[in-house]
Amino acid sequence: MGSLNFDHPQKNNSAHMSGPLDLVELRRQGHVMIDFIADYYQNIEKHPVLSQVQPGYLKQRLPESAPYNPEPIETILRDVQDHIVPGLTHWQSPNHFAYFPATISTAGFLGEMLTTCFNVVGFNWMASPAATELETIVMDWLGDMLKLPKSFLFSGTGGGVLHGSTHESVVCTMAAARDQILSRIGEENIGKLVVYGSDQTHSVIQKVSQIVGIPSKNFRAIETTISSSFTLSPETLRLTVCSDMEAGLVPFYLCATVGTTATTAVDPLGPLCDVAKDYGMWVHVDAAYAGSACICPEFRQYIDGIDGANSFSLNAQKWFFTALDCCCLWVKNPSALIKSMSTDLEVLRNKASESKRVVDFKDWQIALTRRFRAIKLWLVLRSYGVANLRNFLRSHVKMVNRFEGLVRKDERFEVVVPRNFALVCFRISPSAISKANPTPSDEKCVNEVNCKLLEAINGSGQVYMSHAVVGGMYVLRCTIGASLTEEKHVTMAWKVVQEHVDAILSLTMY
Repeated sequence: MGSLNFDHPQKNNSAHMSGPLDLVELRRQGHVMIDFIADYYQNIEKHPVLSQVQPGYLKQRLPESAPYNPEPIETILRDVQDHIVPGLTHWQSPNHFAYFPATISTAGFLGEMLTTCFNVVGFNWMASPAATELETIVMDWLGDMLKLPKSFLFSGTGGGVLHGSTHESVVCTMAAARDQILSRIGEENIGKLVVYGSDQTHSVIQKVSQIVGIPSKNFRAIETTISSSFTLSPETLRLTVCSDMEAGLVPFYLCATVGTTATTAVDPLGPLCDVAKDYGMWVHVDAAYAGSACICPEFRQYIDGIDGANSFSLNAQKWFFTALDCCCLWVKNPSALIKSMSTDLEVLRNKASESKRVVDFKDWQIALTRRFRAIKLWLVLRSYGVANLRNFLRSHVKMVNRFEGLVRKDERFEVVVPRNFALVCFRISPSAISKANPTPSDEKCVNEVNCKLLEAINGSGQVYMSHAVVGGMYVLRCTIGASLTEEKHVTMAWKVVQEHVDAILSLTMY
């Protein structure tokens, strides 16, 4: 990679360090590392997007035990380049179109450096007042950008917290909802509680329901259909809830999604919240991927009705250029969260906490320890500003609009569901397959042909896409959102698709 000189022996300055945090070496090695990172991004397109290694490859390349004596950073980075990089699927490649993005930015990098620099353990306000107070500020800033109701903000009656993942946010909110209902009906009735989502809801909901003690049989994945673009029907939800109540069960938690994983479907928040309100259910809105786009006025409509929900989360680590890990959770009733998640260790007692004038975020999450995530989100917000962040998001939507247009112009393909954000779900159409092979083709055959197309595309190493199965249909997913993606990469991706569909359909003829 570029400027790093791996061809000549390096002096092992590590052997002469004054301690584990040698400031001279920190400065020197920091420059080396930044050069390595910049060179990696500059040359990222030279690597196959999807790693080509076989299971167990790395054990054959690395020593059996850790080194007894220190090794220079140059030697370590040479091994990173030679052994680690080949085993990576390059999520930051401009040709990575497979999953929702894990965006990175210069500000995100620098913010992560500051997080590590201070390395505070901000479990309560006293542990680092600035860490706590900055988190409350940036959560209100972002909430204002999303036009969330005041009931979700510290400036109102709610508040927000930064978690490591959506899983953590759902555990916390579901535990709060569980404890609220059990305080009324008795803890012995936990086996009667029911969680609701759709068959498009992320699997995290079912997983978390088991973690918080809800019987697996009490999770409802309500079926969706292509006629409603795979959104959760309020009418079907009401029927399901009524049926459960007649059976003596207790509905208590609903997860509505803005931007489902498979197709970015958007559940109708307002009507779903109305149903939930009728039965006293906690509503969590999962907008992990698509929530970031709602800072743009043209996308804000997708969270209309949010005022009827109890909690709302999005992942700034996905499409908000903040880097892993940074999940934003807002709640209307922080006291419900605190009641379920709080701890009261004697060693942590202090006057500030007892005054009730400060926020102790340890009581808003699972773990006691927490990272100073707020500072990297703060850097992203300040370094780019609302205007540029909107433009970054719009540029991805513009590019995916171009890709969708190319798909629609080719009569061999069909777009399976309406596009809401920056994901296109498409496939070779049944009619194109029938034209290539007059033998009657059922859905299984159509799916197999599309599966072969995806395997060929990804096997090329030039681009990486993924798939979903919705309504029995195997569809290809092209998500645009990597920070380095430009129009030329979208054009190239479509050329790769066309090259391989020609070959696939030719084989189908035989």
